[in-house]
Amino acid sequence: MADFMAGMRRSTVRANGIRMNVWTGGEGPTLVLLHGYPQTGQMWHKVSPTLMKRFNLIIPDLRGYGDSEKARSGFDKKTMAKDIACLASELGHETFFLMGHDRGARVAHRLALDFPERVEKLIVLDIVPTHTIFSRTGRELAAAYWHWFYFQAPDLPEIMIRNSAEPFLQTMFRSLSWRPDAIDDLLFAEYLRAFTLPGTIRCGLEDYRAAATIDYEDDERDLGTKLSCPVYTIWGQFGKMESLFDVVDTWKEKADNVIGKSLPCGHFIPEEAPDELLSEIVPFLINQK
Repeated sequence: MADFMAGMRRSTVRANGIRMNVWTGGEGPTLVLLHGYPQTGQMWHKVSPTLMKRFNLIIPDLRGYGDSEKARSGFDKKTMAKDIACLASELGHETFFLMGHDRGARVAHRLALDFPERVEKLIVLDIVPTHTIFSRTGRELAAAYWHWFYFQAPDLPEIMIRNSAEPFLQTMFRSLSWRPDAIDDLLFAEYLRAFTLPGTIRCGLEDYRAAATIDYEDDERDLGTKLSCPVYTIWGQFGKMESLFDVVDTWKEKADNVIGKSLPCGHFIPEEAPDELLSEIVPFLINQK
């Protein structure tokens, strides 16, 4: 495994009944960073060196991703959120700041709902809430989010993606990026290694399948509950969110204290616009208000 997380310690921690691969390092208040699909915790490698100067970082591979355990079940966001809550406890941190991208942002949203006493501030990157996606699906959204619906088919996506893993990953990164050089060849090779570990493809698909079933039902039950912590939603100016949604308004439906901004990039914000992201999130997190 190539390791791009300069200056961080890598370890395996058992949390919520599974083995989780995690990087830790830095000093200051705790900040947990959750990656998206089809990546691993190493997607934060461009921002982690700066963040370690201000924060104690916890950066795991989510359940079923990267070098974390390929569990047979538990890809609903309530379970994945509990994974992270248990991981933080195992590492000695009961409260923390939380930032997630893509699938990790969905886990982060659920974690802030289920463990409100533990999340001090929440940053969600390039998503609108899962319930919003499915309840407002139309022609344009279905075309833009084709993979959400393709992944729901049983067995077929596993077969086709497994037999074309490299071009599949290349297509995902190319189609969702605005800056084509954001993910270099060495990092792509590491993502491909992790993606083709036995079980990873299945686990990622089960993550999306849970979103359309268990997660939607859980979110439906919690429509009357708003997040109490401050929320900062950030999205790519040249990505799908910008054209499909009023992103800030979708989060104001879910939280009482929301701010938001787009950055000049596509979907993969921490890799396409790391400096711009840092200039937004550090003041948000350290501001005491």
